[in-house]
Amino acid sequence: MQRKFPQAHFLWIDVEDEADLLHPLDVENFPTLLLSQGDEPRFFGPVVPSSDMLERMIRAQLQDDGASAVKDRTVVDLLARIRQAHPFV
Repeated sequence: MQRKFPQAHFLWIDVEDEADLLHPLDVENFPTLLLSQGDEPRFFGPVVPSSDMLERMIRAQLQDDGASAVKDRTVVDLLARIRQAHPFV
Protein backbone atom coordinates (compact mmCIF):
# COMPACT_ATOMS: atom_id res chain seq x y z
CA MET A 1 0.00 0.00 0.00
CA GLN A 2 2.88 2.37 0.68
CA ARG A 3 3.81 2.29 -3.01
CA LYS A 4 0.23 3.06 -4.03
CA PHE A 5 -0.13 5.85 -1.47
CA PRO A 6 3.28 7.48 -1.00
CA GLN A 7 1.65 10.48 0.70
CA ALA A 8 0.31 8.23 3.48
CA HIS A 9 2.11 6.91 6.54
CA PHE A 10 1.58 3.31 7.59
CA LEU A 11 2.39 1.96 11.02
CA TRP A 12 2.09 -1.54 12.43
CA ILE A 13 1.38 -1.65 16.15
CA ASP A 14 1.74 -4.99 17.88
CA VAL A 15 -1.00 -5.17 20.51
CA GLU A 16 1.17 -7.21 22.85
CA ASP A 17 4.41 -5.26 22.45
CA GLU A 18 2.68 -1.88 22.73
CA ALA A 19 -0.17 -2.72 25.09
CA ASP A 20 0.53 0.39 27.19
CA LEU A 21 0.06 2.56 24.11
CA LEU A 22 -3.33 1.01 23.40
CA HIS A 23 -4.61 1.04 26.99
CA PRO A 24 -7.50 1.34 27.87
CA LEU A 25 -8.58 -0.11 24.52
CA ASP A 26 -8.54 -3.87 24.24
CA VAL A 27 -8.10 -4.94 20.61
CA GLU A 28 -9.61 -8.40 20.28
CA ASN A 29 -10.35 -8.67 16.55
CA PHE A 30 -7.70 -8.72 13.87
CA PRO A 31 -6.85 -6.94 11.81
CA THR A 32 -8.01 -3.73 13.45
CA LEU A 33 -7.38 -0.56 11.51
CA LEU A 34 -7.10 3.10 12.51
CA LEU A 35 -7.33 5.58 9.63
CA SER A 36 -6.74 9.24 10.30
CA GLN A 37 -6.08 12.52 8.60
CA GLY A 38 -3.82 14.66 10.73
CA ASP A 39 -5.09 14.64 14.30
CA GLU A 40 -8.52 13.43 13.27
CA PRO A 41 -9.37 9.71 13.42
CA ARG A 42 -11.66 8.76 10.54
CA PHE A 43 -12.10 5.02 11.11
CA PHE A 44 -11.27 2.59 13.89
CA GLY A 45 -12.36 -1.03 13.92
CA PRO A 46 -11.81 -4.55 12.66
CA VAL A 47 -11.68 -5.09 8.91
CA VAL A 48 -11.70 -8.03 6.55
CA PRO A 49 -8.07 -8.79 5.63
CA SER A 50 -8.29 -7.71 2.01
CA SER A 51 -5.85 -5.45 0.21
CA ASP A 52 -8.62 -4.38 -2.20
CA MET A 53 -10.85 -3.27 0.65
CA LEU A 54 -7.97 -1.48 2.36
CA GLU A 55 -7.17 0.36 -0.85
CA ARG A 56 -10.82 1.43 -1.25
CA MET A 57 -10.92 2.69 2.35
CA ILE A 58 -7.73 4.71 1.93
CA ARG A 59 -8.88 6.17 -1.40
CA ALA A 60 -12.22 7.18 0.12
CA GLN A 61 -10.46 9.03 2.95
CA LEU A 62 -8.02 10.78 0.63
CA GLN A 63 -10.80 11.90 -1.71
CA ASP A 64 -13.17 13.18 0.98
CA ASP A 65 -11.64 15.95 3.09
CA GLY A 66 -15.05 16.47 4.64
CA ALA A 67 -15.38 12.91 5.93
CA SER A 68 -16.71 12.80 9.45
CA ALA A 69 -14.27 12.16 12.25
CA VAL A 70 -14.59 9.45 14.87
CA LYS A 71 -15.80 11.27 17.98
CA ASP A 72 -15.10 8.48 20.49
CA ARG A 73 -12.74 10.06 23.05
CA THR A 74 -10.79 6.82 23.55
CA VAL A 75 -10.01 6.67 19.82
CA VAL A 76 -9.08 10.37 19.68
CA ASP A 77 -6.79 9.86 22.68
CA LEU A 78 -5.32 6.70 21.12
CA LEU A 79 -4.38 8.60 17.97
CA ALA A 80 -2.74 11.32 20.08
CA ARG A 81 -0.68 8.70 21.96
CA ILE A 82 0.33 7.02 18.70
CA ARG A 83 1.41 10.33 17.17
CA GLN A 84 3.44 11.12 20.28
CA ALA A 85 5.12 7.69 20.37
CA HIS A 86 5.70 7.62 16.61
CA PRO A 87 6.25 11.27 15.55
CA PHE A 88 6.44 10.57 11.79
CA VAL A 89 2.77 9.51 11.75
